[in-house]
Amino acid sequence: MRSLLYLPLLLLIFPSCEALTGKELARLAIDTLSTPDHFVMREATLNLKKGDEIALWSRMDMAYDGQADLRMRVRVVKDDADLQLFELDPTEKNVTVSETRTEFNGRTEWSFTGKNAEYTVPEDGAYTFKAILTAEENPSLRIRKAELLLKQ
Repeated sequence: MRSLLYLPLLLLIFPSCEALTGKELARLAIDTLSTPDHFVMREATLNLKKGDEIALWSRMDMAYDGQADLRMRVRVVKDDADLQLFELDPTEKNVTVSETRTEFNGRTEWSFTGKNAEYTVPEDGAYTFKAILTAEENPSLRIRKAELLLKQ
């Protein structure tokens, strides 16, 4: 009961998750794994200013047996020129929110939202972020949700 008294105070200090993680600019749903035979890419174009810091966050919900080696590849493109390629392991994050993970008999159930990298915008303009998700062969891997969040 006592903890309920602190709730209004916490709401004043942190009015939203956005205050902690940044304003969401785009969300790319890449729930389907890309393979050599089946390529699934999502993209978003943002008008950005020189010096803007864009944080790349992954939001995952998955289950697997053994190991699951995932890679999220993100290309940053401006005026049809590739500016940067990120090859991220979404499970390697430097900030994590809303993480739950259970392991039982070699089976892992894992969901989280985590910050993986940052991109500094070199000049004003329209930037396209293109993302795919790949994984090493694991027939037990089930991706229930995989999203790339672009935040500022």
